[in-house]
Amino acid sequence: MNAIEIARKMETDAIRFYTEAAGRTRYPAGKKMFETVVIDEKRHLEIVNRLLQGLEIHTEDVHPMNNIKTVFETMKDKMMEKVQATADELEAFKIAMQMEKEGIEFYKKLMSEAKAGKEKMLFEKLIREEEQHFAIFENTYNFLLDTGNWFMWDEHSIVDGGTPWA
Repeated sequence: MNAIEIARKMETDAIRFYTEAAGRTRYPAGKKMFETVVIDEKRHLEIVNRLLQGLEIHTEDVHPMNNIKTVFETMKDKMMEKVQATADELEAFKIAMQMEKEGIEFYKKLMSEAKAGKEKMLFEKLIREEEQHFAIFENTYNFLLDTGNWFMWDEHSIVDGGTPWA
């Protein structure tokens, strides 16, 4: 199995795992987040398949973080409810972070070995998107693990309710 075929398997596995995770996640914003990442991974798979077939690769500038911000903004009220994540849900996010980390390292390796500029550009884009996916999963994991501290540290609130830099 060559590197591009491995990339196809990785993307296929990610789609399967994130689809299943979305189906099992009770937390609405977490479910929507997994569903949004599935769309990104399907686009990655399409690009990798085109590369395998020797077809022209069209990459668009996609910013997964912006998509997730939209998801969370539309679900802000739901997010404010007390969240009790199950151990399985937390484990799904830990697995997702590990999958993204492995994907980043793999695409970095492919990028360093790529001969064509277009392939290097493709792997750079995939790396950036996978890094954003990792950050999304890490942030959600931390939110579900300890919502109170997440709001305090990630949202930069302090005990008196203000932020000195705002």
